[in-house]
Amino acid sequence: MRYDLDDLRLFRHIVAEGSITAGARRMHLSLPSASARVRALEHHAGVALLIRERRGVRPTPAGTALARHARDVLAQTARLESAVASYARPPTAPLTLLGGGSAMHRLVPRALVSFLRAHPDVDVAASESRTPRTVRMLADGEADLGVVLDNEARDCGLTMEPLGDDSLVVIGQLGGILAGRTAVAYREVAEHPLVGLDSGSSLRRWIEKNLGPHAPAVRYRTTVAHLNTLVSLAAAGVGLAVVPRRVLAPSQPLDVCELRDPWSHRRHLLAWGAKAQAPSTATAALAEHLRHAAMSEPEGGEGVPAM
Repeated sequence: MRYDLDDLRLFRHIVAEGSITAGARRMHLSLPSASARVRALEHHAGVALLIRERRGVRPTPAGTALARHARDVLAQTARLESAVASYARPPTAPLTLLGGGSAMHRLVPRALVSFLRAHPDVDVAASESRTPRTVRMLADGEADLGVVLDNEARDCGLTMEPLGDDSLVVIGQLGGILAGRTAVAYREVAEHPLVGLDSGSSLRRWIEKNLGPHAPAVRYRTTVAHLNTLVSLAAAGVGLAVVPRRVLAPSQPLDVCELRDPWSHRRHLLAWGAKAQAPSTATAALAEHLRHAAMSEPEGGEGVPAM
């Protein structure tokens, strides 16, 4: 048989109230109309659903079963209606967040975890981007926020604020070539076999840009796509590596040396898009999560919290 959803709602209210009158009131029906609906339910079911008493009604075993299953059917119907209705609402464009390789390694994931948990109705499109491209997209209104490098974003006309240190260091196997050293120039580093990121990565291109045309010849034993892999290779003694200090976990068995080269000292800035004068509430909230992630990340960084 087919059940009318309003009849099921009415029956649930009657059982909950112990009264056809009270159930009718909750459904904004007259008592005769509610009584007729209940009789129709019993007729189609072929069994009594209520026991009528002087002071109200109580369900028969069949009525108890109907009320229990009606609860599940009505709950599933509500979820179905909500799911379909979500497609009728105009979609909200995701926020666009850009950042360089080191920012995307820990800082951005850390901020996204807390932001997306706190704002379930807001989506974020986050992608790796070198500072020059990020600046262009922000200026053209194609991105909302960007994590950029200070020495590549000066005088670009965007609204920016300090976000944290992103200086580079050289790392190697514990007790290896760097043992006992506190600082070293890149030219000396380049005399040893290195491991590095792929040539298209933002960090690799940034380093090569700053070394200029007179860069020392480098032997890369291998190049990889991810900073985690790069750090693991250096720790295993495959070669030295130049990485941002903030990607290193304190517990990693590594020798870490400062780089003497001025270009190794750099800072992250939080840059706002062209709509910075009137940012959306969601954009401002994401910026706050980025600030908090930068402040809560200790020297050397820690693991990203689990999703």
